Amino acid sequence: QVQLVESGGGLVQPGGSLRLSCAASGFSFSISTMNWYRQAPGRERELVGGITSTGGSTNYADSVKGRFTISRDNAKNTVYLQMNSLKPDDTAVYYCNTKVWAYSRMSLRDYWGQGTQVTVSS
Repeated sequence: QVQLVESGGGLVQPGGSLRLSCAASGFSFSISTMNWYRQAPGRERELVGGITSTGGSTNYADSVKGRFTISRDNAKNTVYLQMNSLKPDDTAVYYCNTKVWAYSRMSLRDYWGQGTQVTVSS
């Protein structure tokens, strides 16, 4: 079964840093684009950024550009989100995401991790 397990969240002061990890299993990680999303209370889930299968291309939301970096280690089936210069507005549950082809449906299916809480506060 497809599994995505996030870790690394916690409480950090404004200006601090955290690195989130997403351990993947149950699908061909090395050929899959991986994404990070986040959702704050009362707000819609938003795309933080994504990384292609080889790590050769990344994209980021304007709100995190220059502060966050996505990377991956295909040998470990893990994708990372390095977060620097954190702001209170970054407080949210962060989710790992990928799309996998489902032959039973003949369509792409979204898979999500359980999420990890990031709280930025003094």
